[in-house]
Amino acid sequence: MRKVKVGVIGTGQISGIYLKNLTETFDGIVEVKAVADLVPELARSRAEQFGVPNACTVEELLADPEIEIVLNLTAPAVHASVDLQALQAGKHVYSEKPFALTREDADEVLQLAEAKGLLVGCAPDTFLGGGLQTCRKLIDEGWIGTPYSANGTIIMGNAANGMHPNFRNFLKLGGDPIMDMAPYYLTALVFLLGPVRRVSGTAQQLIREMTIQNPKSPSYGAKVPVEAPTNVSAVLDFHSGATGSLQAAKESFGYMPRLEIFGTEGNMTLPDPNFFGGSILIQFPNGQTKEVPIAHGFNEDTRGIGVADMAYAIRTGRPHRASGRLARHVLDISLAIFESSNEGRHIPLASAADRPEPLPLGLKYNRLD
Repeated sequence: MRKVKVGVIGTGQISGIYLKNLTETFDGIVEVKAVADLVPELARSRAEQFGVPNACTVEELLADPEIEIVLNLTAPAVHASVDLQALQAGKHVYSEKPFALTREDADEVLQLAEAKGLLVGCAPDTFLGGGLQTCRKLIDEGWIGTPYSANGTIIMGNAANGMHPNFRNFLKLGGDPIMDMAPYYLTALVFLLGPVRRVSGTAQQLIREMTIQNPKSPSYGAKVPVEAPTNVSAVLDFHSGATGSLQAAKESFGYMPRLEIFGTEGNMTLPDPNFFGGSILIQFPNGQTKEVPIAHGFNEDTRGIGVADMAYAIRTGRPHRASGRLARHVLDISLAIFESSNEGRHIPLASAADRPEPLPLGLKYNRLD
């Protein structure tokens, strides 16, 4: 089977790891034909760095009949509009998270894709990494009995150092803890425990304005507004009967990730769902704790595996895993947390998502066959 040709729109910081993996790890499945950016110099630089033959405008990329998948790495506020452009041009599309900032925008993307017979995918694809795939295998095999509860915590520093080229995006909706970091945790939990039926939560904000404190930042000394909630807590009720709690914050400093699932026969500490590998610990009823080796591949930073999985789905006709429906459900959960905080009630979810199928053991995704 012939490779699936990919065009990348948006060549900012995150594009580096995508392009590295798509041109090296997954080059037996996909071929990156073109990159585009509103800043032509960035596109040319990335094309040269990763051996991509074309650096062009967005319009030129979308007009190329050979490109089948558009990888959308633009800013969160325009994810949905760029997805729509790609679909209108007849391309499958895979976007960085968040899928959109409103349910209406997300639904418009999914409806257009369905009407045109095209696929939509969305990050995060970290749940396809060896760490969480092994956790899924352990749960499915009954190592912890029946999972009944989960707990996720992500405490990380804010953008006060001003060194990220687009640090202001992290101070707006889309770069807030729920839209920016929680998708890793929520996607992992849906993969492991299934979809969520209702949500309650609270969203708070201590910091309304911050001063950029790093003398090396071009914005050193500038006062910038913080436009989105900066610490959020939520309770999730799953269709399976399990419950979960999630805390996400960018109020302070450091990086403190934790994800746990509690079962009737054991408690599991999972790897950081922002990454692909990590350690897995299971505590058994006798008090003993066992570190379980990772059984699956893709333990390094293999962002882009979701694109490869979509490309394989295009050629074989089977469903892809990091799907738009999954991302739409995660967005629904995220927005429901804000709504619960504002309205003081549980928010039932209307969206549905299938629990993605696990990857086969030994899968390498290095060729189409």
